[in-house]
Amino acid sequence: MRTTRIARLFLVTPALAVVLLCATASAQRLDYPKTKAIDHVDTYHGVKVADPYRWLEDENATDTRQWIKEQNKVTSGYLEKIPFREQVRQRLEKLFDYPKYSAPFKRGEYFYFSKNEGLQNQSVLYRQKGLDAKPEIVLDPNTFSADGTTRLSGFSLSKDGKLAAYGISRGGSDWREVYVMDMTTLGTLADTLLWIKASGTAWRGNGFYYSRYPAPEKGKELTTKNIFHTVYYHRIGTPQSQDELIYEDNANPERFHNVSTTDDERFAILSISERGTGKKGNALFFLDLSKDEKTFRPIVWRSEMTTTA
Repeated sequence: MRTTRIARLFLVTPALAVVLLCATASAQRLDYPKTKAIDHVDTYHGVKVADPYRWLEDENATDTRQWIKEQNKVTSGYLEKIPFREQVRQRLEKLFDYPKYSAPFKRGEYFYFSKNEGLQNQSVLYRQKGLDAKPEIVLDPNTFSADGTTRLSGFSLSKDGKLAAYGISRGGSDWREVYVMDMTTLGTLADTLLWIKASGTAWRGNGFYYSRYPAPEKGKELTTKNIFHTVYYHRIGTPQSQDELIYEDNANPERFHNVSTTDDERFAILSISERGTGKKGNALFFLDLSKDEKTFRPIVWRSEMTTTA
């Protein structure tokens, strides 16, 4: 579901939402559409478990989309009849309408920071040469999509500040597309990386490390299970299909794997963490890149977490 900045304000005020709903609950009758039940039964360890609403798990099915449309119609019809809803919206808009800045950081000759004029859907990334120079726009996510729901999800400068890898997330999705920018011209290069999630970009030389999942089946991008989080190295100017496999763990498909690099780019640090396995733990490994090592060596890991890198 996609929301603009003003609409999202209602999501962060649960107490206000409760007041609004309680005040109008008695004045409106909610006539929910019927939800069909099917004869579907699964057997788990010899026990039969009925699941009459299994059909709703296919979000692309015509019946599911129609069900969502009818449910949204009920919700919108209810909210639109709240008499003071517009007054609340105007008040929230007024309270949020002021300039907002992020903390700046410096790389090379430039200071980088984000700014939101007040009611922009997305904050804009700026840079300026020195403290007194005029800021220039590096990336304006408000231009990424017409409805303002495509955001900047990560901006990582190379160690010398000449290149940057930046991510784009569309419509609230966790999926991230990564592109590369020439920081001299502020032009975007041809490099395009897809199916990235739960990942940063760690620069080393003429490229960077990142983590991705296998490409999901078309039409199931938002429902495919996140397994086999794998680390690759991308060399600038080459297609993603040529990226070098750095680390994978097919024996533990639900773990997260991320690589960072030290400031001098001598070491690559591999962080591994559990997810959804019923276990708790993490591990830390490293490579000495100055020695062209290929096998990660352990720094620390929890005893109950078995892993080999």
